[in-house]
Amino acid sequence: MKNITFLITLLVASLLIVGVNFAKEKSMSMSKENTGLATFAGGCFWCTESDFEKVEGVTDAVSGYTGGHVDNPTYEQVSSGRTGHTEAVQVYYDPAKVTYEELLDVFWRTMDPTDPKGQFVDRGSQYRPEIFYHNEEQKRLAEASRTRLEKSGRFSKPIKTKITPLKRFYKAEEYHQNYYKTHALRYKYYRSNSGRDQFLKRVWGNEKMVKKKKMNSGKYMKPSDDVIREKLTALQYQVTQEEGTERPYSNKYWDNKKEGIYVDIVSGEPLFSSRDKYRSGTGWPSFSRPLVTDHIIEKKDRRMFMERTEVRSKYGDSHLGHLFPDGPKPTGLRYCINSASLKFIPKEKLAQEGYPELAKLFK
Repeated sequence: MKNITFLITLLVASLLIVGVNFAKEKSMSMSKENTGLATFAGGCFWCTESDFEKVEGVTDAVSGYTGGHVDNPTYEQVSSGRTGHTEAVQVYYDPAKVTYEELLDVFWRTMDPTDPKGQFVDRGSQYRPEIFYHNEEQKRLAEASRTRLEKSGRFSKPIKTKITPLKRFYKAEEYHQNYYKTHALRYKYYRSNSGRDQFLKRVWGNEKMVKKKKMNSGKYMKPSDDVIREKLTALQYQVTQEEGTERPYSNKYWDNKKEGIYVDIVSGEPLFSSRDKYRSGTGWPSFSRPLVTDHIIEKKDRRMFMERTEVRSKYGDSHLGHLFPDGPKPTGLRYCINSASLKFIPKEKLAQEGYPELAKLFK
């Protein structure tokens, strides 16, 4: 009997993983055709990944290894400096929102292009900066960008960053993916002591990277961390700012049947409507579609030993929940959302709360 129970549990888990991957493919299939791909090495890939994921138009950044002669290298092999590989990041981006030239501009502002022997506290060829181009157009743009930087006089030393063709990129171990999120305290300690930000501050001052993700759009904006901490409860902060998850069936809106809209608890941007809310049996608020599609951002989430689709708000950048493929028709999708990320506004208070244009949804 125990063996049968185990097999059933294993089958259910396998189906869940397949379903999650299906949801990711279903929601991203239309955009993959127009996704650009770039590869950069800027020293520690934790830092490079973190910097590029803050860029508007970047849909994902993946840490890995490239430029060497060893197939399927491990972190231990690469860190030894004997594989020829360097830590690198592959950047997936929407060319309609950010160009390859703009990504090059971001790249130069995240590292020291004059140091070919490593980056900051990380020494050795395994931390060398390098641009790996995917085609001749990227090569041309990268070389032109490097020439402009050399002529700008920004650096007193020669630019030593190489531009080479990409041969093969090896994805790093899961432990290293999204490290700045999954090991936030360790990452912040490492980065603050690496000398990277101090160097960039001296060279670039207060100049910002192009296309940095906007935290506001007129009406909706993300406040400072101090304001957020004061505004939110401990649970709301943990969920929205630290990608936490609240308990099922004991959260505020899982069984809410009132008519109205759900907005981001941080920014106030409209996210979901009661008209698309349904009882999923999971213990969390579930919606078949967003109220404002442009306010929802979908990202890959590789935690929990599987790949899921994380759902975040656009302007508040709040973690909301995850997207699954087991929802009702016509979308077949389930936006599983934490109540702690939401504020509910009943239909009769939409005008006084600043959403008069949405009142017509309930007439």
